[in-house]
Amino acid sequence: MAKIDAAYNYLLTTYGKATGSRYDSHKKSELRSVYNNIIKINKESPLYKISQTGDVTRFAIDIKENAHRIQNVIASLSEAGEDISSVLNKKIAVSSDEDAVSVTYVGDDAADSAKTFDLDVVRLATPQVNQGHYLKRLDHSFEEGTFSFDLDTTSNSYEFQFNVNPGDNNFDVQSRIARLINQSDVGLEAEVVMNDGTESALRITSKQTGLAPEEDYLFRIQSGTSWNELNILGIGEITSPAENSVFRLNGTEHSSLANTFTINKSFEISLHKPTEDGSPAHIGFKANTDAIGDSVDEMLQAYNGLVMVGHKYSASQNNHKLINEVTSIGRNMKESLAAAGIMEAEDYTLFLDRDVLSQAITGDSAKDHYVTLNRFKNALSREAQKTALNPMNYVDKVIVEYKNPGRTLAAPYAPSAYSGMLIDRFL
Repeated sequence: MAKIDAAYNYLLTTYGKATGSRYDSHKKSELRSVYNNIIKINKESPLYKISQTGDVTRFAIDIKENAHRIQNVIASLSEAGEDISSVLNKKIAVSSDEDAVSVTYVGDDAADSAKTFDLDVVRLATPQVNQGHYLKRLDHSFEEGTFSFDLDTTSNSYEFQFNVNPGDNNFDVQSRIARLINQSDVGLEAEVVMNDGTESALRITSKQTGLAPEEDYLFRIQSGTSWNELNILGIGEITSPAENSVFRLNGTEHSSLANTFTINKSFEISLHKPTEDGSPAHIGFKANTDAIGDSVDEMLQAYNGLVMVGHKYSASQNNHKLINEVTSIGRNMKESLAAAGIMEAEDYTLFLDRDVLSQAITGDSAKDHYVTLNRFKNALSREAQKTALNPMNYVDKVIVEYKNPGRTLAAPYAPSAYSGMLIDRFL
């Protein structure tokens, strides 16, 4: 279990939790194809032992995650068609003041109804805050015993119980209640805050922002049996009520419960800070060449991620196969890629010259350059699929036995080395 725990800890701390990208959803036929490919690889793979001297688990996880990133980028580029020039038909929204307002176009690329507009941010939506009294941290203001308070939200009611044990000081009690609220997952965040270092207070903040017209609060704390303890804590009073965001759309004032909302089912808007007076953020669309540049740059970043994984582990895994395979894509197309604005650095990573790309895709030879970009995209897609299916192909291992080429059978447990990444120390 220790090995598995270490692998999952590395996965979560390095790449975070899954975000549920729409490109992670697949048809049954696609999943069946992946499974069949895994079994095919398993049938033809020799029996081997994995060396545990290097960072084999991290290496395999890095390969799979970076290959997965490439596959999602390729999927986004192929959304409107297999030809990368189809990106020209995609609408990419842009804000003139990204610090105050960011925007994503979520409408139909084929629709002509999406209009540009100006947006003034007057006020951000804020959560409700109940901040308690500052108490001497090391004093003992609470008697021993079990106490409770009721917490009402706009949709549910909860009862919280907490104990005051012998020797507990004020800070201990406040910290215990903060942990209790945070672990309950009721849409609130609690923390103990300090003023001068000798006093502490319990602060409770709603995750939700804004108030609907019929609402007076987002949460309310009260107690009938433990009113004295609640009064000492001071968390029953609202110190900062929730407020709606206020903004002007082409001069007309509107409000929202949150700082992220959708306008005309086409633009997802996120407010970050008030705009300066007389300087609204203009929401429009990127030029077609900028859209292509962003898409190509995103593809190169994904490519470079896998290249850097190969560099990182080439010494510890005593294997240059990954770096050689991946960089061969760029090396074999070096001249044609350079003509399209994609240059190679000394470490074999690729970077984009947007001026060269813009001239290439708008000139007389634009069709040839799109062919180059599509060849690169397709080669990268094949490489990502191969590395994701069989990351064990690139780790340091000792071949024990080759299979009989005439009678290959699938080993029932071996596919987990490709799909689940569960690596036993005795393999």
